[in-house]
Amino acid sequence: MIKPDLSMTIPDELGKIHFVGIGGSGMSGIARLFLEAGFTVTGSDARESANVVAMRELGATVAIGHDAANVGDADTLVVTGALWQDNPEYTLALEKGLPVLHRAQALAWLIDGERLVSVAGAHGKTTSTGMIVTGLLGMGEDPSFVNGGVIESLGVSSAAGTGELFVVEADESDGSFLLYDTAVALITNVDPDHLDHYGSLQAFEDAFVEFAQRSNELVVISSDDPGAVRVAAKLRDTRVTTFGEDEAADVRVHSIQTDGPVAFALSYEGVDYSATLRVPGKHNAINAAGAFAVLVGLGFEPKAALASIATFGGTERRFELHGSVGGVSVYDDYAHHPTEVAAALSAARTVVGAGRIIAVHQPHLYSRTRLFAKEFAETLERYADETIVLDVYGAREDPEPGVTGELVSSRFADPSHVAFIADWQAAADHTAEIAREGDFIVTLGCGDVYRIVPQLLDSLHRVRG
Repeated sequence: MIKPDLSMTIPDELGKIHFVGIGGSGMSGIARLFLEAGFTVTGSDARESANVVAMRELGATVAIGHDAANVGDADTLVVTGALWQDNPEYTLALEKGLPVLHRAQALAWLIDGERLVSVAGAHGKTTSTGMIVTGLLGMGEDPSFVNGGVIESLGVSSAAGTGELFVVEADESDGSFLLYDTAVALITNVDPDHLDHYGSLQAFEDAFVEFAQRSNELVVISSDDPGAVRVAAKLRDTRVTTFGEDEAADVRVHSIQTDGPVAFALSYEGVDYSATLRVPGKHNAINAAGAFAVLVGLGFEPKAALASIATFGGTERRFELHGSVGGVSVYDDYAHHPTEVAAALSAARTVVGAGRIIAVHQPHLYSRTRLFAKEFAETLERYADETIVLDVYGAREDPEPGVTGELVSSRFADPSHVAFIADWQAAADHTAEIAREGDFIVTLGCGDVYRIVPQLLDSLHRVRG
């Protein structure tokens, strides 16, 4: 995969911009802002999608398939780290001497001069960003924002607002979150991930220390996550607000009830505030506490801030219901790390009632699968009643010998509750055959596992009528 030069000087003028992979959730969100700002935007993607259609409707010219001709007369190329070195559009841009910007560099150029709220962390970023944006809008603010997923109530993942605040989901996976001139930083957690890029846990945590130290107004950071606690201990001359269940947290979550949509209380400056969210799961009470800490840190009234956050209705690919057949419900979730899988399935458990949870897990990245196979197996076995493991979605990585989905399934203590099925139709049929009325089927992964959902629903129709 390519490694864009994050240290390069970004041109003062970008001219006509071509996005390679414009259909991705992050890329389409940034492209939308450039279109709304009046830029001429072109792009390409491997396949048609709702995001591609939306870009065309906004005025972008989008080609399906990657070809050097797609670059046309573009002045600047915008890419992600998931691009292969031999991509013809990337290769041509280098030959022509065009500026090639990582998507975060393009966004940093667009944000320049705005009061920025950056949300980072190994997981919880998209939901926390959505909660902050929802909270601001509910209090009459009009922020600009770029999120990693579509905010359900708004129908978009990005928008240009008229207010002074700009809220972004900041990606730590390749270090690009260090590009932003952040005013307020929210760190949801520093759970080990992306070690393929950083090389060590220490380097991963050091990047978060640098990210936090660069914020010039406030750092909001978890009091519960061990990595976040280590990062917070290293911060100097920085205003810090902690949040979580820890007794010493500045914003303390307590009295959590998870029977259905999560209800909880927050203690802040000696006063308790309570709320019930529209989304399930204890982890969302924690996410709400972080969003609350950001909003009160920005100067908003606590009671109004929490009430606005509580109207958040979720984002796409976060425990998203796609349909029910014969009493079996099919959900999709972006979870791709053991901690995220545990959170997603725990949330499902609070609302499934007497039904079972059947997980359809697509491992993401060969390196992550190799490093966390045991943890994935333990998590899936603990939180799901039955598990179907698909093959690895390699994304930006080349295959590794011996690293398949079976690396996860083979580590189950009880093999009778797991099956490794590489063929998607066979996996969908098997899942439908073992499902019973009242069960939840939950697809898990940040690759293309959501594409199996129609097959699951079709198989359920055939089996359950």
